[in-house]
Amino acid sequence: MGKDWKHDGVRVIPGDQLDDNTPQTPGMHRAAAIDRARAGAEKLWAGTVTIAPHAKTGAHHHGELESVIYVVKGRARMRWGERLEYTAEAGPGDFIFVPPYVPHQEINAGADEPLECVLVRSGQEPVVVNLDIPSAEAPQTVRWIDSIHK
Repeated sequence: MGKDWKHDGVRVIPGDQLDDNTPQTPGMHRAAAIDRARAGAEKLWAGTVTIAPHAKTGAHHHGELESVIYVVKGRARMRWGERLEYTAEAGPGDFIFVPPYVPHQEINAGADEPLECVLVRSGQEPVVVNLDIPSAEAPQTVRWIDSIHK
C-alpha cells in the first residue's frame, strides 16, 4: 500500500501555535515550530528565537548539533570562542551558521526593537548546554564574508 500523503505529507504550523516548552537560555525565548511531535520531522528542528532590546543570552552551545539562524527583524551581535573573544553582526536577511560545540552568545544590538530570528538545527534533541564564561575584554571583529573563505 502507498503512503497516506494526506496525513504524512506537507504540514503547516501556524505562527501563533508554536510550542515554547523548549530548553531556554537566559535572555532569550525559543519556540518550536517543526519537530517530531509537532510535524513528524526526523532529522531537524526549527523554531523562533526572540531577544528583547539590549538583551543578551548567557553563553551556551548545542552539543553536536549544527545551527542556522536567519535574522528576520533587528540586529544580531554574535560572540563566540573559548572566552567569547570573537564578534560579528548580522541584520535582516542574513544567515548565521553555528558549528557543533562552539561556545556562543546572542546579543540584541538594537535599542528599540526585539531581535526576531528563525532557528534551524540539525537534530531533534533539545540540546542547550549553558556555560559559565565571563565576557571577553576586547572582542575581535570578524566580517561574515571573510569567515566564509577561511
